[in-house]
Amino acid sequence: MKTILTLLLASTIQFSLVYSANAETTLDKIKSTGTLRIATEGAYPPFTYRDASGTLTGFDVDIGREIAHRLNVKPTFIEGKWDGLIAGLDAGRSDAVINQIAITPERKKKYDFSIPYITSQAVLIINKDNNNIKKFSDLKGKTSAHTLTNNFAQIARDNGAEIIGTNGFSQEIELVSTGRADATINDSLSYLDYKKHKPNAPVKIVAATPNADQTAVLLRKGESELKVAIDKAITDIKTDGTYQRIWAQYFGDNLPK
Repeated sequence: MKTILTLLLASTIQFSLVYSANAETTLDKIKSTGTLRIATEGAYPPFTYRDASGTLTGFDVDIGREIAHRLNVKPTFIEGKWDGLIAGLDAGRSDAVINQIAITPERKKKYDFSIPYITSQAVLIINKDNNNIKKFSDLKGKTSAHTLTNNFAQIARDNGAEIIGTNGFSQEIELVSTGRADATINDSLSYLDYKKHKPNAPVKIVAATPNADQTAVLLRKGESELKVAIDKAITDIKTDGTYQRIWAQYFGDNLPK
């Protein structure tokens, strides 16, 4: 009888330990390790890129650092190609993706989002000598350069374009500049930053979407504690002047409302 009671007690303790381990949330793990693992591209200026000294920087990177600071942990940035960022989140290699991820109905079916931290428009970019494409519907039967799984590629597909796969924005602009792709669609802020650094690049904007895209931190579905914590961090960043400071560093003083 004593043996049976001992076995039952041992089983109960083991079950409690397993249950406690399983009940640990992602936010608990972040707090216990002192690290927020953030997936980002590192090749998408001015949001996430390496500067001349090789330091990872950008608007999204700075937002990620500030979020981690407000969670009282350190950020660890896990760089990778766009198409692998979300897969890494799925596999548990990161806790969040901060890389200009637009909120879309399709993504919301599988993932959670923080409150938005930036809003911008998608623009249609073509070679400056191209006079055949003037609006998004003119992409039908044309080629458009994109990373395959981003929302800009879907806009191009919806308008009948054939997608040429790329590794990121710089390659997309290069293909359009050299005539190897008819067009690309991307964030208006990325385009303006690119033209600021390369004013003679032979590309131009011919159209913009009527509605702005909202960008947010991408999280695994159901991680409500982490979402609440990140939402509060973003709210604090916007109310204490930090957001304005970061915005001005990359985009000037014209802060959107």
